[in-house]
Amino acid sequence: MKQYFNLFDFTQKVNYKTEILAGLTVAMTMIPESLSFAILAGFPPLVGLYAAFIMGLVTAIFGGRPGMVSGGAGATVIVLIALMQSSGLEYVFAAVALAGVLQILVGIFKLGKFIRLVPQPVMFGFVNGLAIIIFMSQLEQFKTMVNGESVWLSGEPLYIMLGLVLLTIGVVLFFPKITKAVPASLVAIIVVFGLVLGFGIDTKTVADIASVSGGFPPFHVPEIAFTFETLKLIFPYSLIMASVGLTEGLLTLNLVDEMTGTKGSGNRECIAQGGANILNGFFFGMGGCPMIAQTLVNLSAGSRARLSGIIAAFTILIIILFGAPVIEKLPIAALVGVMVMVAIGTFEWISLRIINKMPKHDIFVGVLVAVITIMLHNLALAVLIGVIISALVFAWESAKRIRAKKYIDENGVKHYEIYGPLFFASTTAFSEKFDVFEDPTEVIIDFRESKIADMSAIDALNKITERYAKLGKKVHLRHLSKDCRILLDNADDVIDINIMEDPTYKVAVD
Repeated sequence: MKQYFNLFDFTQKVNYKTEILAGLTVAMTMIPESLSFAILAGFPPLVGLYAAFIMGLVTAIFGGRPGMVSGGAGATVIVLIALMQSSGLEYVFAAVALAGVLQILVGIFKLGKFIRLVPQPVMFGFVNGLAIIIFMSQLEQFKTMVNGESVWLSGEPLYIMLGLVLLTIGVVLFFPKITKAVPASLVAIIVVFGLVLGFGIDTKTVADIASVSGGFPPFHVPEIAFTFETLKLIFPYSLIMASVGLTEGLLTLNLVDEMTGTKGSGNRECIAQGGANILNGFFFGMGGCPMIAQTLVNLSAGSRARLSGIIAAFTILIIILFGAPVIEKLPIAALVGVMVMVAIGTFEWISLRIINKMPKHDIFVGVLVAVITIMLHNLALAVLIGVIISALVFAWESAKRIRAKKYIDENGVKHYEIYGPLFFASTTAFSEKFDVFEDPTEVIIDFRESKIADMSAIDALNKITERYAKLGKKVHLRHLSKDCRILLDNADDVIDINIMEDPTYKVAVD
């Protein structure tokens, strides 16, 4: 039974004190972030807290590895903003549930390994674009409603808001120099909260946006029309959300693997994340994915087991059930300050330091991905375009590497020793290597240092043999690997290439 349903490794030694404290710390850092992202997307704040509870609990128990923390992450929430604005919250819940289904399918078919195809410049652009979106979105909190219109704060309200935000940032920056036992963001929120309450400062609070008072997440079937038109509407958002969530999750998993020197299961993480998002769609959650910042907080607090994630999730639930009167009094300025620091921490500053050492095409890809992320809020599309451009650049660079060493042996046979891969991008350069009219009646093409990779390569090879055949010249192929010979065999019905064993040249083409 253990091999089929092994949720916990009971042979692992668990430091319960460390795990409980780590879980409480993670919960305190996740609450303001989940609230901020929910408010940013126009969701009721309670939807963000429900997502933090559901994502955190399900992935802590069923996820790909201990130590990872999931919640209502900004990367996935940002994807849903446009759907929220155009169609409303019910369609968001449906899209979240559908995204969960897609993620489970990725895990079942073991497609998580394809995260390796995302190049580093693409990730730099993705993360930097996300950081800029998070930062720019905080500017909306400096607006207020006047006569039904959204206008910028001015005068004393603006100065108070700016002062409290700067105070929050200052505490987050400098408190870790005193101690790292307590999360700096939590301390900053408490300090600003106490200051506002103690001096009766009039400023925006969570209660000005919506109530966070609630009970256990209620079961709720999204109130949408179950039609093909609805599917067409929500599927793109679901696909993007699933892609972004899995990208963030698998990258976080790899990071934890490196930090702990252990190995997690990417496919199991995909299934757990998908299951959590399905529950989000039916229990008033905005969905989410693993959160890098909270995961790092968890690991730095000493957690190495699943217990801390479970503790964090139940702490959030307890706060939802009993702590709403306190949470609703939180100043928005404190949450804005925390999110600004999240944006600063998310930005890959190293990408700016090494930009002069990167190839020009990598710089272009990174900037393009960031711009698409910022302009369209479409993180998956940005990553996809970045991967495609990187692949095309790689193909172009590889195509330039094909070359041929030519010589005539003592028997008057012309030899072409090919170096580099023969594939769609290198076929033109390959064809230009041959001097068909001037070559002797017998030619050997040696593939010891090359490889026939695709149909375009086979077609190029066929055209060369045809050109020689029209002049009555014979072409022999040498040192073809088994997989290359299989390709040629499979193409026999498509193009006219015949392979047969030759005692002198191993493989011959007439």
